[in-house]
Amino acid sequence: MITVAESQQRIVRMQALFKEKGLDGGLFIFPIDVFYFSGTRQNSTLWIPAQGEPLLLVRKSLVRARAESVIADIRPFPSSKEFPGLFDEKIAKIGFTFDVAPVQQLSYYSKMLPGREFVDMSSLNREVRSVKSPFELEHLRLSGSTLCSVFAQVPDFLAAGMRELDLSAEFEYRLRKAGNEGYVRMRAFNQELFMGLAVSSSGSSYGFFDGAVTGQGLSIASPHGASTRTVKENEPIFLDYTGVFNGYITDMTRIFVIGTLDPELQRAFDASLDIQAFLQSALKPGAICEELFQKALAMAEEAGLGHCFMGMPGEQARFVGHGVGLELDEFPVLAQGFKVPLQEGQTIAIEPKFVIPGKGAIGIENTFAVTISGGEKITDMPDNITFI
Repeated sequence: MITVAESQQRIVRMQALFKEKGLDGGLFIFPIDVFYFSGTRQNSTLWIPAQGEPLLLVRKSLVRARAESVIADIRPFPSSKEFPGLFDEKIAKIGFTFDVAPVQQLSYYSKMLPGREFVDMSSLNREVRSVKSPFELEHLRLSGSTLCSVFAQVPDFLAAGMRELDLSAEFEYRLRKAGNEGYVRMRAFNQELFMGLAVSSSGSSYGFFDGAVTGQGLSIASPHGASTRTVKENEPIFLDYTGVFNGYITDMTRIFVIGTLDPELQRAFDASLDIQAFLQSALKPGAICEELFQKALAMAEEAGLGHCFMGMPGEQARFVGHGVGLELDEFPVLAQGFKVPLQEGQTIAIEPKFVIPGKGAIGIENTFAVTISGGEKITDMPDNITFI
């Protein structure tokens, strides 16, 4: 549970941005946003005024919300007739998270609060959430260390002849036994992920997922992750998984090989380590996200691997790092067009990867925290390929 002080710190930062942008407050209806500020994930709407105390209105479960949340004023969600009475007539401009709120929900609240202007506060909300407090960083370190402990067990059960599905099931079983919550929350529309993926050379499949590696999946309805393909010797086995503990997500990838590895794949892996090393050293406050991506892309091209950097040729992801926290796709993003400076306390999954058609997917991923001396490695275990 978050403390009162932690919640108040987050709310004060949000209120400062409201005042700066001329908003009278914000209505939060997306569950993970409500959780971030209030400490409960119950079905609720949170009102944070630009000045004054927040109000949590709960549909279900009111009992549990009162037991969990640190918000002082918690009430049952009122009727549509009573709802307007909660808002002073001077409240004219209200923030709303357009990035995740359905149009139906915006229409619903607009009708209950006629005459008010609803303004998109998505970027303000994501900016506040991108910078992690010491409390959050400790939860992320716990998530990272637990995830690493499961990765360390892979040589105990990985064997040629097992299906990708069997490999993923064994990994996920051990991860769940370690306390992984399983909810890989994502903000982006039309994206979904089940814990992670374990793929061999089928990692070079084309697919919808906005990442470097997709996997074949089990059907055309679930075209992502492990398939029933058999793991073979002398090919890269690519495990990319999330750890979700106390809501906080860490993300990492490691490569395993039963036998030997093709020299071209080894060269690509070495390039991924070089790119990661540069980015880790550059994860300092003030560094511009787009410039870091451009340097990573240039390094891939200098290695003769630009055509397969971050995905199948023609379908490459245009980023090399993404923020993580309560969601897998938080700010900041090391990507083309993201021209913002890093801030101390942001947490980023750095994932330079290559997909070579006909040979497989290879690369590295670790979660780092931005510090004044460079990236603090949160998923702290050796990066080298594990040969079995």
